[in-house]
Amino acid sequence: MCGIVGYFGKSDAVQIILEGLEKLEYRGYDSSGIAIIENGKLSTRKLAGRLSKLKTSLEKNHICGTVGVGHTRWATHGTPSDINAHPHVNEKETIAVVHNGIIENYMPLKKELIEKGYKFNSDTDTEVVVHLIDRYYDGDLLQAVFKTVERLKGAYALGVVSSLAPDELIAVRYESPLVLGIGDDELFVASDIPAILKRTRNVVYLENNDVVRLSNDGYEIYDKKRNKIDREIKTIEWDVEAATKEGFDHFMIKEIYQQPKAISDTLYRRLDDNGDIYLENIKIDKETIDSINKIYIVACGTAYHAGLVGKYAMEKFLKIPVIADIASEFRYNDNLIDDKTLVIIVSQSGETADTLAALREAKRKGARILSITNVVGSSVARESDDLFYTWAGPEIAVASTKAYTTQLVAFYILALYFGRLKGTLEKVVYEEILEELKNISNKVNKAIGNGAVEAKNIAEKIKTKHSMFYIGRSLDYYTAMEGALKLKEISYIHTEALAAGELKHGTIALIEEDTPVLAIATQKNLYEKMVSNIKELKARKAYVIGITREKNKDLESICDKVIYLEESFDIFMPLLTVILPQLIAYYTAIARGNDVDKPRNLAKSVTVE
Repeated sequence: MCGIVGYFGKSDAVQIILEGLEKLEYRGYDSSGIAIIENGKLSTRKLAGRLSKLKTSLEKNHICGTVGVGHTRWATHGTPSDINAHPHVNEKETIAVVHNGIIENYMPLKKELIEKGYKFNSDTDTEVVVHLIDRYYDGDLLQAVFKTVERLKGAYALGVVSSLAPDELIAVRYESPLVLGIGDDELFVASDIPAILKRTRNVVYLENNDVVRLSNDGYEIYDKKRNKIDREIKTIEWDVEAATKEGFDHFMIKEIYQQPKAISDTLYRRLDDNGDIYLENIKIDKETIDSINKIYIVACGTAYHAGLVGKYAMEKFLKIPVIADIASEFRYNDNLIDDKTLVIIVSQSGETADTLAALREAKRKGARILSITNVVGSSVARESDDLFYTWAGPEIAVASTKAYTTQLVAFYILALYFGRLKGTLEKVVYEEILEELKNISNKVNKAIGNGAVEAKNIAEKIKTKHSMFYIGRSLDYYTAMEGALKLKEISYIHTEALAAGELKHGTIALIEEDTPVLAIATQKNLYEKMVSNIKELKARKAYVIGITREKNKDLESICDKVIYLEESFDIFMPLLTVILPQLIAYYTAIARGNDVDKPRNLAKSVTVE
């Protein structure tokens, strides 16, 4: 979950690496550091805390060079501290390593190295890597790295520089993301594209076991058998501004406001000239869909919540049993998967470790893999049989917003498409639902505009609270789960989501005077049930905020506050209902003085198990 940037060229490496790390701080911000080849020597600087501390230090005590690596850390092994920050160096301070991932066998390796006289300064797993490289170095840095990675178990992206080989930078990828950037007379490695987008749009997505050597002669990529290989160069379509705040105070609020466009882009890129659904990256035909007797939807966090809505849509339109499962649990269950199972993988980054592992387990059992992801060329994308890209653009804020709503749109499109293909969805119904979906981005835009002021007022009401509850039924319950997650992530208020009918089965014991509850009541067939649940809360003097449709004015008589949404089909209401919880989370975090885009203990892309 850490961020890595490496540079090899003719410009100021320090400035370029720091610019890149700024774009990767969402991956971890416990500490940061940099290692530069300066006049043939290795110069390092690393500090606990945000990247700004490192920048200040470098301004006061400048180092310079044209080759180097940098790192921003999300702590796994060892507390955030100067000593545990990357880069890690060998005892002679001639080799520096930055690492994203986890070395699972670091303890026996550490014991072995200590027995050979190596001294360890940190509590990290990464330090074994630099000492192994030191041990194997005999004049050839590349071969020392090869010998080192042969000893490692776990997940790692590595960047290595050395004063012993000042005209080289070695990088390795295994189960942790890493891209190679190709510029004019300069080369880059980075954990994610935004880090290098200002400098180049030409990238190579490195594969597992790839080892890349950057030098004055350009770059060479090797496989684990040390054979030179070629990888296709891709051109990134994002513009540089897409990875900046563009005048907004935070990435999160920018991304909330981008949702109407992201929804529209995700939909209209999947429509042909006649306005019908066309999915060029999905090769599932009628024979295939007819042979499928079960669907699994597998994801983590926000993507899992999108998967719950996807389960509802798939079962409604396909009439096939669908199981939504959490990726971190999936591998450890005895899932009944075979060649008649379709597994839908959902991951914004396409690099989530648990989700990737679930994909591979499902593939091993013979399932067909269809993935929904936002990042072109990601590991999930490369390893899937069928692909659905959500055209959300880069999402930088740790708390996901536009990735979620575009994932919902992806599920709606897939459910409609497969329903027609299978023959379980009548054409007239399909056309009616698709037409409403084409209009939904305008309704989302209105929900954002109307919700901002309301969210600010609600934030002032709840900012001092220690806990809050979100309730709903059916699709509204899934939205409640996502809304509660948003509030937890960035406001640090304990928030529990539950199906409203479960209140009486224990949780209502926690309701007392002025306890804040967000009640979502948009599903027509469940509205009266929700009214009863709200009355149960009000009987205990809870402070209830209702979200409902415009026509449900009677809710005003029982709720303390009601926010109204435009009418739409029940199945599309999650796209509208989630907006207010997103805004409430944002403005509550601000009201509490929290760092919205970099919440404590979290990182954007979870690339370790």
